[in-house]
Amino acid sequence: MASLRFAVRSVRIVESGSRISNKHVRSFSIFNAKLAGSGFSQYPLVSSVSGLSRPIEPFTVRRFASAAAAPVGGVVSFNLADIGEGIAECEIIKWHVKQGDTIKQFDLLCEVQSDKASVEITSRYDGIVARLHHNQGDMAKVGFPLVDIDTGGSGSPASQPAASAPPAGSSAPPSVPVPSATMTGSDGRPLATPAVRRLAREHKISLADVAATGRDGRILKEDVLQFISTGGAPTRATALNQPPASASPAVAAPAPRPAAVSSPASAAAVRAVLEDRVVPVTGYGKAMIKSMTAAAAVPHFGYSDEIAMDRMRQLRADCKAIADARGVKLTFMPFFLKAASMALRQYPILNSSFDAGRLAIVYKASHNIGVAIDSPNGLIVPNIKNCQDKSVFEIAQELHRLQKAAQAGAMSPADLSGGTFTLSNIGSIGGTYASPVLVLPEVAIGAIGKIQKLPRFDSEGRVVPVHIMQISWSADHRVIDGATMANFSNLWKQYLENPNTIILDMK
Repeated sequence: MASLRFAVRSVRIVESGSRISNKHVRSFSIFNAKLAGSGFSQYPLVSSVSGLSRPIEPFTVRRFASAAAAPVGGVVSFNLADIGEGIAECEIIKWHVKQGDTIKQFDLLCEVQSDKASVEITSRYDGIVARLHHNQGDMAKVGFPLVDIDTGGSGSPASQPAASAPPAGSSAPPSVPVPSATMTGSDGRPLATPAVRRLAREHKISLADVAATGRDGRILKEDVLQFISTGGAPTRATALNQPPASASPAVAAPAPRPAAVSSPASAAAVRAVLEDRVVPVTGYGKAMIKSMTAAAAVPHFGYSDEIAMDRMRQLRADCKAIADARGVKLTFMPFFLKAASMALRQYPILNSSFDAGRLAIVYKASHNIGVAIDSPNGLIVPNIKNCQDKSVFEIAQELHRLQKAAQAGAMSPADLSGGTFTLSNIGSIGGTYASPVLVLPEVAIGAIGKIQKLPRFDSEGRVVPVHIMQISWSADHRVIDGATMANFSNLWKQYLENPNTIILDMK
């Protein structure tokens, strides 16, 4: 104890009223710190460790404000903050305010789409929206102005600019009645992804005229292309939903458009679709380019096997009704994820990452297992946190939440970051074997094939029908050797072919 030394580099002090609370550092209890003035000061402190008391060398404390003070008045520029590591720009997918609107602190300003997730941006100030620096669909750079807010206005309607005036340079199309065949969101606009809206803007098409074929009345990219190929003629679904002339006698019914097959403009539109186009890659597509380019520099090796799924099929059938009663659809995937987590306990090196700078392997404590999900914006890989602590049903609940968020385009950055291992269920689309590419910095990934009823030999040499599923593993050969991958796969296979062993080994 005589050689015990303790050096305090910096301590962050948070002021609450007239009291100062200090964060404990290891087993030291630092107390009686009082401000000797404003700004920078010196404070002698006393520490106690296992009954030993000794003075600690004075150190400098800097005073931190608990919240940033709002501007006294005038117009301030609200910059787009850094919403995630490595994100330099975002697409403005929706504005919730317009020029002249009165807003308060924490009111929703807009939604932005990065190459990882969509994020809602809220205001830091009370005031009046003086200017929107971007139109919907524009790319906004992190650290640059997003909106100007006049914090000195009274907020009364008389002091506000005309609310109907659009932002400078705005090219938003006039409001068009939405056909009943197409569902609309809470803002009255047809349901569509940012990529579909961009395609419609490029061809000067109002989505209100496009009949939707997607789930819940969502307009798909194919719907827009079909609309273009027909020369902009309304589809049967749209035409049937147009109100009759007698429904509004004060307004003349629009004249029907000419048939697409006899219109020269229609042929020109078809030729336009077949011509080469240059489309910038944004959003999730941009993230995929970055991650796949980085993964190409890592030496992959593959390992494949097949699994008899008959007992697992029976277990799922027995549990499905219980899960349905609890409001969750039970698929095979929660069983796959839990079995993988249990196998990772025996082979933790597969739940690691490689630090090339230090030539070190970082073993991850949490099993944050990623699942590849096909969303309207492309393939994304969110992850289920701490699978080692979750039951099969809890994993099913979290998987259901992620799937709903992916379809709604509301995946958070937290759901898409921090993964340690990945399983991709390519079999839900089709196919058996695959060659999955690593999701760096992870060192292993599995691709699950579809389940098929195939002939196999039993222990007595007879041909019997068996439900077979293929699994294809890829691993970082700098970290994982073939024997480790095979042993892990065999244990995972044992859990699935004999589900009772999951109960025996579950903690």
